[in-house]
Amino acid sequence: MNFLGAILGGSAVAFTLSGLLTITSGVLLLQVLLAALIAAATWNIGAWYFGFPSSSTHALIGGLIGAGITAAGIESVYWGVAEFLVPPHEITGMVKVMLFLILSIVLGLVGGYLMRRCTWLLFRNAKRTINRSIIRVNWVATAGMAFFNGSNDAQKQLGIIALVLLASGEYAALTVPFWARFACASLLTVGTLGGGWRIMKTIGSKIFALEPVHSLDSQISSGVTLGLSTLAGAPVSSTHIITMSVIGVGAADNPRNVRWHVGKELFISVIVTMPGTMVISSIILMIIQNI
Repeated sequence: MNFLGAILGGSAVAFTLSGLLTITSGVLLLQVLLAALIAAATWNIGAWYFGFPSSSTHALIGGLIGAGITAAGIESVYWGVAEFLVPPHEITGMVKVMLFLILSIVLGLVGGYLMRRCTWLLFRNAKRTINRSIIRVNWVATAGMAFFNGSNDAQKQLGIIALVLLASGEYAALTVPFWARFACASLLTVGTLGGGWRIMKTIGSKIFALEPVHSLDSQISSGVTLGLSTLAGAPVSSTHIITMSVIGVGAADNPRNVRWHVGKELFISVIVTMPGTMVISSIILMIIQNI
């Protein structure tokens, strides 16, 4: 479903991401993109190694902003401030990105909490044998969440590829070719299968002791939030959304059983990831330009 989401999920998120930079020089834009990708990859590898619930989305956006400002000043970033007071569906630029990054985390937390309260009322008199049915429904909920996760995550890379093709002169306008979509879908699938176990362990067992109904609540909350964000063309952090949904489920079930330090780590991650990758990408860009 990650693979299918990347193939069938559209290009709205990709075009939002590719519109964050206003640099017109093809050579300079390629240098900025390279620096941003190296910075984001470096940060993501470190987060994976330590099992830190960091956001690859925050890392990539921070890398783009840092390298862009270093290359051509603060005006090289399309902030979208002038559009902030327009109807919500017309908000764009960094304002849109930051708005959804924050809003999606809140929706994940509140959605998880409300889902748990609803299922508690629905199943309060049920026997333990109902878990068999809940597990079956969980497969459907997980499939939906994975589809929108694949859609949103893959489009971030597709946005970068579209910019590279434009800056190099391969295409005259922003375009997402199918070969790029297929490649991103394949690599996202392989990466999920082989590289995410440390973070999965943190989310699945170190926040709250999940039973089948808790998992169902979290998957539905996360899937809906990811789906709405993808339809809105907003790049968001699936790691943060899912983590907050688990915290919300746990808070609704029994706050004393929630390991709140994970939420603290996530909060720290939100604060430090973007500035950190801004600095790293700036340094990398200066090195690239001096080679």
